[in-house]
Amino acid sequence: MRFRARKTFRIGPLRATVNQSGRWSFAIVVGPVTHNLTRRTTSIDTPGPGGFHHQHRRRTRQTCNDGGQR
Repeated sequence: MRFRARKTFRIGPLRATVNQSGRWSFAIVVGPVTHNLTRRTTSIDTPGPGGFHHQHRRRTRQTCNDGGQR
């Protein structure tokens, strides 16, 4: 298994993680539920091995055909 260096900064429910290549990841933690703002995933920490992970769909930009009027 490869070793990966990373550092996590915690400010209340917000977590900011920086990895060895300098990329940042942001997450909000409320109890056992974690929502990663960078990867748009939600995970629930359950006892024992495994857990629940859900990846949200990408939002698509809505376009309108009436000349820009919404």
